[in-house]
Amino acid sequence: MLESEDPGAGTGKFALVSIRLPVALTFAALVGGLGAGIIGAAAGAPQSLSDIAALIGGLWLRALQMTIIPLVAALLVLGLVQMIIAARVGTVARRMLLIMVVAQLAGGAFTAIAMPALLAAFPVPEGASAFLAQTPSDVGEVPKVLDFMASLVSPNIIAAAAETAMLPLTLFFVMFAVAITRLPEDQGERLLGFFHALGNVMLLIIGWVLAVAPVGVFALAYGVGVQSGGGAFAALGHYVLTVTAMGTFVLVLAYGVAAGPGRTGLLRFAGAVLPAQAVALSTQSSLASLPAMLDSAGRLSLRASTAEFVLPLAVVIFRATSSAMNLAVVYYIAALAGIEIPPSIAVAGILIAAVISLSAVSLPGSISFVVSIGPIALAMGVPVEPLALLVAVEMLPDLMRTLGNVTMNVAVTSAVDRAAGEANGAS
Repeated sequence: MLESEDPGAGTGKFALVSIRLPVALTFAALVGGLGAGIIGAAAGAPQSLSDIAALIGGLWLRALQMTIIPLVAALLVLGLVQMIIAARVGTVARRMLLIMVVAQLAGGAFTAIAMPALLAAFPVPEGASAFLAQTPSDVGEVPKVLDFMASLVSPNIIAAAAETAMLPLTLFFVMFAVAITRLPEDQGERLLGFFHALGNVMLLIIGWVLAVAPVGVFALAYGVGVQSGGGAFAALGHYVLTVTAMGTFVLVLAYGVAAGPGRTGLLRFAGAVLPAQAVALSTQSSLASLPAMLDSAGRLSLRASTAEFVLPLAVVIFRATSSAMNLAVVYYIAALAGIEIPPSIAVAGILIAAVISLSAVSLPGSISFVVSIGPIALAMGVPVEPLALLVAVEMLPDLMRTLGNVTMNVAVTSAVDRAAGEANGAS
């Protein structure tokens, strides 16, 4: 979701600070920087200009990277605790969470298979490698299977954080969140309060960094324009189309969920969800689409009690397209860097993408883009540096993200309501 229009980033005791980001201005800075770089290269601009731009862009990029680990830690703990609490509410919540997990895993698995095939059929345009200009030369080493298995557990979690080893960090914080729910209430509340405060502090810092994103993105884009020329625009267009294609699978899957577990006719579901989809595309916000989703549930004659429980919770903790589209971004960067993802690493990427997607509370789109995709890329040995430029065009794939999320939310509600009805009838 492009959450920059949302009034808040969370609800209840998990509420996070509200941040407004210069999304349109950042996109304009990307286009302007690429254009300035192309003109500078043609006009023979001095190398010192490129060096200054690289310095500014590099400093901004490092400022963005330094927030990833602590923010991911806070959001994982808060989000996973929230899911565990929701699962304790009752059967309806557990059914809802089960469908959400299956949807995330299915989207990730589809991308792991389809994205490499799509990029093989339609390769990344020439000149796109300039997006890797800020990437260290030692990035991209893919571990062997036994080394990969051994890396799942770190003997020193502080060292793992320092080395941005996301696999052991993710596993550790999953266990940490589960353990918090087993503590006495007062101790659990104190720990949650700490992570809540940590998350808000890191959000404020990353908000400050992204507030100057137009400057950083312009500087980085200038260097890309100098090196790649007009090929950079072709690469961005290619990136938007291929990543959006992975989100289309989730959109289609939503209709399958409605027709299968939801036992709803496709034409009836399509007609009922259409108003919510229109709001989603116009606002690019799942939260803003919530009233329309509730209306769609009413058009489908779903129980008000089911819709009023499932849909608000889904808006907060469920982003159906995240696994598929986040993994697609990682695979695209891997193709840029010439990195081949082996099956064992792909499976790890799918699992981490699902955990991150299901545990990350609602955030502004630009922050969610970096925080959700960064850990996946780090775990799969893929450089994260290109994210600093790709975040500037996220407003375009975000249309499919929001459309798929809203459609799947209504579909999941229909499936949960159907299951609840059958359970009540059996009893």
